[in-house]
Amino acid sequence: MPAIHPYRRLVGAGLLTAALVSGCATTTAPLPSEPIEEAAPVLEPETPEFIPVVRYGRYTLVELAPTAAQRDLLLQTIDVSMPEDARATVGDGLRHVLKRSGYQLCETTYAVIDLYALPLPAAHLHLGPMTVRDALLTLAGPAWELHADDRARQVCFERSGDDASADPAPEPPAAEAVQTFPLMPSTSGGQP
Repeated sequence: MPAIHPYRRLVGAGLLTAALVSGCATTTAPLPSEPIEEAAPVLEPETPEFIPVVRYGRYTLVELAPTAAQRDLLLQTIDVSMPEDARATVGDGLRHVLKRSGYQLCETTYAVIDLYALPLPAAHLHLGPMTVRDALLTLAGPAWELHADDRARQVCFERSGDDASADPAPEPPAAEAVQTFPLMPSTSGGQP
């Protein structure tokens, strides 16, 4: 075996030491000049509300609590096809949507009667699946606001706030709508 020169051994040990020292060198981060704010106190988790559960079958547990749609009847999910009457109105569509919901329409103001008399668009002959509230808002359109009286279980509509004060301007009769232009003098015989 050849003898290793002591100089090589010393150079190898020096390189190893330099690599180890440089790998262990760390820099310290500067300390912040502002004091650190205290963290918010940790809130202890609240005890969850007790909901009774009953075993329904071998592997099924059912909560004994009403669903959101049972608490707020306008959140019921519906899928409605309107009767295809040629003279169906928006009022007929609103009544059909509310038929099994537990609510009824209130018919109090003249403006609402105008809404109810509008023809039912073909796009509204089938609504759903959606909530009863969304179906009513779809049938009424964006110009009307929905108000529900939960005590009397009535649904009322009012014109939107920006539309309530401005009545639509009456349209001029057809004879006045045509703009008349002065007659051009006619020249006989050729082009002008």
